Amino acid sequence: MKLVARISRYKAGARGAVWPAAALALLLSAAASGVSADQPSFPEQNPDQSKQYAACMALTAQQPQQAYDTASAWIAKKGGPPAEHCQAVALVGLGRYTEAAQAIQTVAGELAKIDSSKNLAAHLYDQAGQIWLLQGDPAQAIAASNTALEILPNDVEMVIDRAVALGSADRWWDALDDLNHANELAPKRADILVLRASAYRYVDSKELAMADVNQALTIDPKNAEGHLERGILLFGNGDKNGARTDWLAAIQLAPNSPTAETAQARLEKLDVKTE
Repeated sequence: MKLVARISRYKAGARGAVWPAAALALLLSAAASGVSADQPSFPEQNPDQSKQYAACMALTAQQPQQAYDTASAWIAKKGGPPAEHCQAVALVGLGRYTEAAQAIQTVAGELAKIDSSKNLAAHLYDQAGQIWLLQGDPAQAIAASNTALEILPNDVEMVIDRAVALGSADRWWDALDDLNHANELAPKRADILVLRASAYRYVDSKELAMADVNQALTIDPKNAEGHLERGILLFGNGDKNGARTDWLAAIQLAPNSPTAETAQARLEKLDVKTE
C-alpha cells in the first residue's frame, strides 16, 4: 500500500547533485489528487468517514488553513487518526514542518499498536521522515525512516527514502548500502540507478557512477535527472560538449522543474567559462 502525499526525490542540492530536497508543492498536489485513488484505510473507518477524510485532504493543497480548521473540528468530535493525519498534512501546507512531522509520528505510534494497522503506521513514519527533510533535519528523517523500515524492511520506496535522508546527512556509504538494497528489490529501475550514480560521485567512485547513469539512461532515455547527473560527470571528466548535450536534454525533458533549473544554471556557468 502506498500512502498519498510524497515528496519528490529530485531536486539539485548545493553541490549540484541529483539529490533530493523538499518539493512542497509536489507533496501537497499529491495529497489533493491522490486521496481518492490511493487513500489509506484507517481502522474502524466507515464510508462516510472515508469521504470526510478525502474532502479534508483535498483542502490541504490549496486551502491549508481551512483544512487545518476542518480537521481540528473533526478531532473535537473524536475523528481519530484520519482527522489527525489530515491536520498534520495541513500543517505542512502552512509551513509548520516540525509540528507536522511530530503529529504524523504520533498518529503512526497509535496505529503501530494495532496489528492490522502496522503497515499504515510504517507508511506514516516514512511520510514523517520526508517532512523532516522539508524542515532540513536529516537526523530526524533517518530516525523516522528507521522506524518505518523496522516494520516493512523490504519496502523499496521506504528504503530509497532512507537513502535520501542518509545522503542529505552526507552519510554516502550508508546511502549506498540502502540503494544497493533497493536495486536488489527492484532491479533496472532508472531512478534508483540515478540516485546511486550521484552517491557514487560523492564518494569519488566516478566510474561506477558513470556505469549506473548510463544504465539508467539505457532503461529510460527520457530520464531528465539521469541526463543532469551524466552531464555533471561528463563535465568533471572535461567533456564540456557532452555535458552541454545532456543538460540541454534535461531542460527539454523536464521544463520548469528543479532539474531544468539546475541544468540551466550549469549551462550558464559553462558558457561564461567558455567565453
